[in-house]
Amino acid sequence: MKTIPINRPRKGFTLIELLVVVLILGILTAVALPAYLSSVNSSRQGTANANARAISISVQAHAVSAGTYDTTLADYNADLGGSMPVNPCTGTSSGYTITASGASATVTASVGTNCGTWTPQVFPIAL
Repeated sequence: MKTIPINRPRKGFTLIELLVVVLILGILTAVALPAYLSSVNSSRQGTANANARAISISVQAHAVSAGTYDTTLADYNADLGGSMPVNPCTGTSSGYTITASGASATVTASVGTNCGTWTPQVFPIAL
């Protein structure tokens, strides 16, 4: 006859222990996710504004040599490393606006849907 040990060591986790771990992970995710999404939106907005600033510098340099403002984005590709930077808020390289009026112009990033609610900076330029 075989004897069965009474105090056999248990292997693995109980269902309650696993549920507690899942609950803790859910709470941590619920707390961290909004902060993460906020920082992603904030960095996208900053990148869009930085790109608009770079475009405004290129527009200013072109206007100084040409004597007039050109509002076509594609004309500045060579000055910006060969291509227009992508606006992370719109996901396109056409997500910037150049508005010229006489001897002044402005460059702004388009708002788009990937950055939440925000107001882009306006970069004024004057000859």
